[in-house]
Amino acid sequence: MKPLLLHGHATSPNPLKIAIACQYLGVPYKIKVWEFGPDPRRGVKGEDYAKISPNGRLPAVEDTNTGVLVWESGAIMNYLKCQYDKEGLLGPNGPTLQDQVDLEKWEYMIVTTLGPMTGQNVWFKYYNIVKNDDAVKRYTKQVYRCYDVLERQLGEGDGLSIVPGGITSVDCHCEPWIRPARYAGLTDEKYPRIKKWLAFMAEQQPVIDAYQKVKEATTLQDPETARGLQPDLSLMREAQAEVAQG
Repeated sequence: MKPLLLHGHATSPNPLKIAIACQYLGVPYKIKVWEFGPDPRRGVKGEDYAKISPNGRLPAVEDTNTGVLVWESGAIMNYLKCQYDKEGLLGPNGPTLQDQVDLEKWEYMIVTTLGPMTGQNVWFKYYNIVKNDDAVKRYTKQVYRCYDVLERQLGEGDGLSIVPGGITSVDCHCEPWIRPARYAGLTDEKYPRIKKWLAFMAEQQPVIDAYQKVKEATTLQDPETARGLQPDLSLMREAQAEVAQG
């Protein structure tokens, strides 16, 4: 099998969830690191990346084994499971229609709610040029509401997977959004089940390998971003440019 090409960024949770899924499935992949902003050759808002994803967002995956190009993390996860998870390693954890629905409803909750609310929290905390405390409070409240939901759900099983019965694509979707809670100005101190789950996920070899692979790719291709998890300079420059343009 030829390696997939994963288009990503070091500090973006969505490419990491796809890297984690590939590691669990044993699917080989290479990573191309992009920067945020309009640079025509390197930026996700530039003309080169627009040919890959017209939405200008990461991740995207090119699979030369099938000729498929897919963008949006939910669609990519579904593609990986359809094409490379014939044994159901990433779920569902049972044979019934309810098992399938249980998996999908938690996937969509993360993709449509936890992820976007966390992203908006980070944006208004670090990147919005005009300070907006009301927006920070709103999105912080929404993220904690999602944490409340997850905390209750993790009490439905042994607490080591969001959908009881073992790690699934739901955990792949969720882990990169929960891990940087402190960076986002959030705390998990009131969420012992989430802390337990996150610690368990951090010990899983596919998760360790995914983060390491993204880190190595970033160090080679974008040393500036390899500084670690902190406000992204290219995204800051993009925000400043938008204000300057009025």
